[in-house]
Amino acid sequence: MLKKYITAFATVVLILASLFTVVGNQVEAASYNYHTKAISVAKANLGVPYHWGGMSPSGFDCSGLIKYSYGKAGITLPHSAADMFYTKGYRVRYLHPGDLMFFAPNKASRPTHVAMYIGAGRMIMASSSKGVIITYTSNSYWKPRYIGAKRI
Repeated sequence: MLKKYITAFATVVLILASLFTVVGNQVEAASYNYHTKAISVAKANLGVPYHWGGMSPSGFDCSGLIKYSYGKAGITLPHSAADMFYTKGYRVRYLHPGDLMFFAPNKASRPTHVAMYIGAGRMIMASSSKGVIITYTSNSYWKPRYIGAKRI
């Protein structure tokens, strides 16, 4: 009798484990889709000039590019690097494509700049001097100003 209960319990555990795997894979796939879409939108805007407060392909500031790109992927974000940092997503230690990277003048201050990690040690951002560009996360200007990342 005990053997029947153990076998039945094991079967239930296997069924639940497979359901969680399917659901987890669907969530991961959905996440992958909107991150991929946001990256694609941002890349389509390479070369667009910087415009303070800009949130459209006629001109972007850093948070405007991120808000616009994720908006096209169906995710609503605020138009401020600090608001994104303090109110959206969850902190991550290891970067995945689509994660938001935040920067500040010093480690103790609020974030004043945001970029999107696109993989292979690169990020896309709206630079005040060059417009929408791709640069390396190891960039000598940005690396010391990095204060953390969030996954949306």
